[in-house]
Amino acid sequence: MKRIGLVGGLGPESTLDYYKGIIRAFAQPGGGFNYPEIFIHSLNLGQVLDLFAAGDRDRLADLLVDSLLALHRAGAQFAAIAANTPHLVFDQVQARSPLPLISIVEAVRERAQALGLRRPGLLGTRITMQSDLYQRSFGPRGMTVLAPGEKDQLLIQERLMAEIELGIVKDSTRQELLDIVRRLKESQGIDAVILGCTELPLILDRDEFGLPFLNTTAIHVQAIVEYCRGI
Repeated sequence: MKRIGLVGGLGPESTLDYYKGIIRAFAQPGGGFNYPEIFIHSLNLGQVLDLFAAGDRDRLADLLVDSLLALHRAGAQFAAIAANTPHLVFDQVQARSPLPLISIVEAVRERAQALGLRRPGLLGTRITMQSDLYQRSFGPRGMTVLAPGEKDQLLIQERLMAEIELGIVKDSTRQELLDIVRRLKESQGIDAVILGCTELPLILDRDEFGLPFLNTTAIHVQAIVEYCRGI
């Protein structure tokens, strides 16, 4: 097995989800405990959000590369950035990384294509929803990624920052998010939902409205596990 490196803390709640997901994937019936070595370098989420707010993507890339260098020194043999939004600088980071990187966007794209999707909706941070992060990858495969309108984007951003990133899960917020999904289905004909923030699966934990909800954390974890095993 290859030693795993995770750039975590973006935010902490979903980093826990990554760790537990990887461990569960290696659990064996009857009590086998052949788990992989995992190194986590947890970044300061506040610092990362400040860099996004300032539009300083070069400094963000520097920060992520520094984290990958730390993981490399610790002994990791490959790595993944355990969040969606930082993948906006993935190409810059990958070009400078001392380790092979597993992209969350590429992993989700492969799952979407395997499901035959054509018009997935995207929920995530406002930065992710307003960017071409997913469309840039999905478009060449014949898929159109559709985001909610400005008002709904602001609501999602507020609930992420004030509640979900802090581990606060409210039924009222879940219903607000589902209402956004319903409107996307009715107005734009989406055929799936990309949970494009790794905290969203903490509150949207099952498919709804006959649509597959693509849990980007779980999909990324599967890709990490497969690479770790050499599949």
